Amino acid sequence: MQLTKIQRDESRFNEIVRGRIRKDLRKYVTHGEMMGRKGRDLVSIPLPQLDVPHFHYGDNGSGGVGQGDGEIGQPVGKGDSDSGTGSAGSDPGAHVLEVEVTLEELAAMLGDELELPRIQPKGQATIAEEKTRYDSIRRTGPESLRHFKRTYVQALRRQIATGSYDVIKPKVVPISEDRRYRSWTSVPLPQANAVIVYMMDVSGSMTDEQKEIVRTESFWIDTWLQSQYDGLERRYIIHDAAAREVDEHTFYHTRESGGTRISSAYNVAANLVRESFPVSEWNIYFFQFSDGDNWGEDNEQSLRILREHLLPSCNLFCYGQVESPYGSGEFLRCLDEAFGDDEERLILSEIRDRDAIYDSIRRFLGTGK
Repeated sequence: MQLTKIQRDESRFNEIVRGRIRKDLRKYVTHGEMMGRKGRDLVSIPLPQLDVPHFHYGDNGSGGVGQGDGEIGQPVGKGDSDSGTGSAGSDPGAHVLEVEVTLEELAAMLGDELELPRIQPKGQATIAEEKTRYDSIRRTGPESLRHFKRTYVQALRRQIATGSYDVIKPKVVPISEDRRYRSWTSVPLPQANAVIVYMMDVSGSMTDEQKEIVRTESFWIDTWLQSQYDGLERRYIIHDAAAREVDEHTFYHTRESGGTRISSAYNVAANLVRESFPVSEWNIYFFQFSDGDNWGEDNEQSLRILREHLLPSCNLFCYGQVESPYGSGEFLRCLDEAFGDDEERLILSEIRDRDAIYDSIRRFLGTGK
């Protein structure tokens, strides 16, 4: 179908908008402003300094082109030379355009810009649901599924065949034998299921700024993995010296004052997978965020649980160490010494500030696992 001029203009404008988003993607990744504008399937993104075409109208009755008083070279228009002056609040300012982008488009942009490989799900896909397809017609069924066109065509055929159809006064009256109904078949849909288990230290050394960094990076991790899997679950675990599973809001807004035992979070994660997410049916991702503080005697226990229970069950285990003025950063060095040569399953990343989020995402998701 040939597009109209306005449809072509709209398509071109959308290309410009998305080109601007791609150009500034690093800025959007490192700042969490769009997350407050996230809907179910759409994200509203502010685009400053984008010139939107619009019309300017003159006053009615002011004359046609070239009419009226004036000399050659004289500026046309009513504006004063001091257009930047004026009393407070009396002049319009620059506008920011907000455009809606689907999460699918956003994931595609992220994948292109970071050159992320497509994920090949492990194991067999599971049958998660059945889809109903209306693909045939039958003589019986509920009135809500009556096929009106087929019913009247059948009635017309019957009347023509019996000679009761009057071409002078055409009238088609279906009877019960003429009625036709839509029929369906149920088609099983295989789904590759995945679960993300987020773990975060919420002890006193993790500040609100560190948690906002975690929240921003998690948004983009969610966006990418959701584009790779039909079914995606998320689970959240917080810990200080003890750990528990919580909802998303609690995960990002809890702050404790106790010590830190990372093994407590690892134990909760291992039990969660064992009870709810069989390894043969689920693609499992662990993302842990911490400032690197851990009770010294707990390191050995944490490494053992990681080695024996978490790494064997997951597609990928990612540890992001968010730099904090209060954290020692010791745990990243501990992991590097124990698993430094196992980058197939364990990925380490230092997130010093918001600007490091972009490269951290590339490091975590660039394996294609």
